[in-house]
Amino acid sequence: MPTRRSRVRSPREPSLRGLVVVMCLGLVACVAPRSVAPAGEATATGPIAHVSTDGRVRSRPGPVSDVSAAVGEQPLGLGGARDGLVYVPRTYRPEQPAPLMLLLHGAKGNARQMLQALAPVAESEGFLLVIPESRGVTWDHKLATGGADLDFIDMALARVFSRYAVAPEHVSVSGFSDGASYALSLGILNGDVFSRIVAFAPGFVDAAEPRGVPRVFIAHGDADQAIPVEEGRRIGAELRSAGFDVRFHEFTGGHSIPADVAQAAARWLREPNPPADSPASGAVP
Repeated sequence: MPTRRSRVRSPREPSLRGLVVVMCLGLVACVAPRSVAPAGEATATGPIAHVSTDGRVRSRPGPVSDVSAAVGEQPLGLGGARDGLVYVPRTYRPEQPAPLMLLLHGAKGNARQMLQALAPVAESEGFLLVIPESRGVTWDHKLATGGADLDFIDMALARVFSRYAVAPEHVSVSGFSDGASYALSLGILNGDVFSRIVAFAPGFVDAAEPRGVPRVFIAHGDADQAIPVEEGRRIGAELRSAGFDVRFHEFTGGHSIPADVAQAAARWLREPNPPADSPASGAVP
């Protein structure tokens, strides 16, 4: 793996510009989050260039203008062949704003794979899932091809916000592999929108101008052959040293999202926020 450079500034400092934790420069094939990616699927793409976007999500939860009572799995309905899914738990009630998770797949992945991994906890915990699909083989923040993915994510969120009652204080972003790296980057850039970030096997973070201080949950398998667990450990340590509240969950397994790990993330999402002056939380035993 190429030599890495890291520069992390504390979100508690007056200026938030310059948080850059850059890392996994290879394009990792991470199609199925339930299984270990075969060896040899990573291909070098060269250094990550500057992405021509400020990384800002413009959509916000608000009054529902196009009420939908549909529950269960539904197409996103925005993107043709590369579209996405929305999952609404059976417990959803329009009069009770629900928590929402934006969920991002890995490179060469799709929405259905992520739905299969997270639908059980979404149903049991009662949160909405918004699962857009990248415009290309992976997310634009990874390949620096522009802001098409960010625009599509914004449209996806706007559509769901207009149809379902969402609790603004319980909007999170999560992802697997490349999607985890994008979730970390997007979440840190939009900490005023996403109060929490869940990253399953991330490889890098790239956030030039953080906003807010979202809490972070990182899960990584100790036998991951696609993105070594050392990457997740390093990212967690660097974010924690920068002042973020980070929970690192290392598990026995490979490049995957085991059901018990998804449940651990769900339990963490239920935890109340710690007092503002408390130290960042440590690793899960």
